[in-house]
This record gives sequence, C-alpha cells and structure tokens, in this order.
Amino acid sequence: MKKLILLTAVLLLAGCTPQADAAPPDKETSLTSESAAPESDTSGYIPLNYTNQAALWIPYMRFADIMRGKSEEEYRSELSALLSEAAEQGINTVYFHVHPNGDAYYNSELFPRGTYWDGEYDPLAIVLEEAHSRGISLHAWLNPLRLQTEEQMNALPDSFITKQWTDSGNGYVKLIGGRWYLVPVYEEVRQLVSSAAEEILTQYKVDGIHIDDYFYPTQEPSFDAEAFAASGASDLAEWRRENVTAMVKSLRDTVHKHGSRLKFGISPQGNISADRDRLYADVELWSSDATYADYIVPQIYFGFENETCPFEPTLRRWEELTADSGVSLIVGLAEYKLGKEDIWAGDSGRDEWVTSPDILERQVELVKTSTADGYAFYR
Repeated sequence: MKKLILLTAVLLLAGCTPQADAAPPDKETSLTSESAAPESDTSGYIPLNYTNQAALWIPYMRFADIMRGKSEEEYRSELSALLSEAAEQGINTVYFHVHPNGDAYYNSELFPRGTYWDGEYDPLAIVLEEAHSRGISLHAWLNPLRLQTEEQMNALPDSFITKQWTDSGNGYVKLIGGRWYLVPVYEEVRQLVSSAAEEILTQYKVDGIHIDDYFYPTQEPSFDAEAFAASGASDLAEWRRENVTAMVKSLRDTVHKHGSRLKFGISPQGNISADRDRLYADVELWSSDATYADYIVPQIYFGFENETCPFEPTLRRWEELTADSGVSLIVGLAEYKLGKEDIWAGDSGRDEWVTSPDILERQVELVKTSTADGYAFYR
C-alpha cells in the first residue's frame, strides 16, 4: 500500500490524471497525431500511442503470480486489477513482456510457451483487450537475444529452430554462464529476431514493439571469434556494434512495415559508456537518428548522489543525444529501489534510496521540466 500511495503521489506531481490522454504539464497532451487522416496498420487497426508516455513495465517475473496456475477468468481478473490500478495512477502505456527467454507468451510457431503460461487461453490477446478498454497503449516487450537455460533447452522438442542450432555447431547460439544466447552477427539470427516481431504484429493489435538492454552477454572474444575472423574487420568492438545496430534496424523496419503509426522503442542501460563498450549497443547512434528507433527509454536507475552516474547529469547527457533527432526520450525510473540500499552507488549514494523517500518525486519533477517526452516505472 505504501508503494501505491507513493507512486500515485509521484504521478500527481507530474500532472498525470486517470484520463488516457494525460501528460505532464507544459508538455503536449494528445494522442500521436498527424494532419492527415489516421493511418491504420496492416490489420486495419489504428494504433493507440501518446506524444507523452507515462509508462509501466510488466516483466515476466510477475507472471508467476498473475498467470501461473490461473484459469482464463482468474488471469483476466488479475490483469484487470493491475491495469485498473495503473490507469488510476495515470499510466497510459504498458510494456508487456511477451518474449523474455527465447519463449512466447502469445501464440507462436517459432518459440515454445513461456514457463508461467500453463492455461488454455492467449495471454497477449487478453492483456490487449484489458489495456485498450482502459485507453492504455500496449507495447509487446521482447528480449531479442536471450534464450533458455541449458536445462530448459535440453527439454525442448527438436522442432524449434533455436534447439536445432544448439546441436548444429553453426555458431548461431552460444552457451554463457549456463544460458544460451543468440549471436547477432549472423543474418539468420537477425532474421529470426525480426520474425518474432513479425509474428506478433501479424496476429495482434499491439501498439508497438519494445526491446530492453540484453545485447551482448559477454566481452569475451571467443563468443563470435569465427565470424569476426571471416568478416575481415579489424576492430572487434566496432564490428559488434555494427551487427547489433543491423539487428535494431531490421526490427524497426519490420515494425514500420506494418504501419507508420506503430512505435519501436529501445530501453538500454542508463550508463552510456557501458552500453557502448560492454554491451556493444550504439545508443548514441540510435538516439540521434529516428530511422533506428521511435523512442528510447534509458534505464536511469541512479540516485542524485550516485558516484558513477548521478541522475541529473546522466539525464542531461541523454537529452543531448536525442536533441532534434525525432527520437522521443522516455526516462526509465527505478521504483523498485525505494527503501533499499544501493550497493553499486558508491559510498555517497549507498543509502540515498533509504534516507530520501522523496527521491522518485524529485526525479519525476526534473524529468517534467526536461526535454523528455515522459517516463517509465520499473517496480
């Protein structure tokens, strides 16, 4: 209850109301619109998107409570309560996890069912109905490269392409720390990632496709050594960034093939240098050129006193990257850190989330006066 009251207060500070077209003050408040008649996607659906997002991630870990072991009626009831609360708090956009670990929480011919989906109903179809009935935009959230654990993969039927790749030795997948990952340097891999989005966009009236920060799982040269040697490239880091960008571009093009009003968004880490040098995610390019993304949601999960990435300077840097680019900046905020020690923040920031209960309100207030087009909460 304490968290509910706090988040409600935060959204009220930001000027959000329960209406679906709510937005912080001094920002444009409207659905995404153009002077011409609204354009539908290829299914005839007119996507529901907002010029200013007040967003919420619903990760697959929540499915253990709202989906596993539930009948269709029970699942719908759980979703109804969750989304009604979100709407009351001013949330107008939800990123719903549909492809977290090489699996699917939707009807798929490419991937096996997600672990928590054990009922005879379609989770994505139901959440779309419930979200749209409340005026909430629904973006399907994908992890492009992360697959099953070794144990989970061994249990899959051989009919799935990713299982076949684990046995083929073709290099398209690699086992890192007990989990399989797709290797994005191969065109076949990038095509499979785009096919995941294509499968969703063809079957469902989603309003966008959203990916997060799981790009390269390792910096080890052995991860893609054979492909790098065959490429003729000389700079491994730059070559990796180029291949990840090719995957991102393919996803964005796939989304817009189904309608220009659909949105493609990326949620990278808030630390720009870590994105570039550890995950090989060229966020500087993606943020400055709308041919790669419609919106970017950096996870600025840092306090004001964080020693590595203090909140305000980090926000300003992302503002600079997106300035005049046509890419909307949505600021990811860490509601889940409230009341907890932050061991990665350095000595000065370690206790900030404990001793400063108004930290989230102050962050929202700063975002509200910035050039950002909204914010997203991770609980």
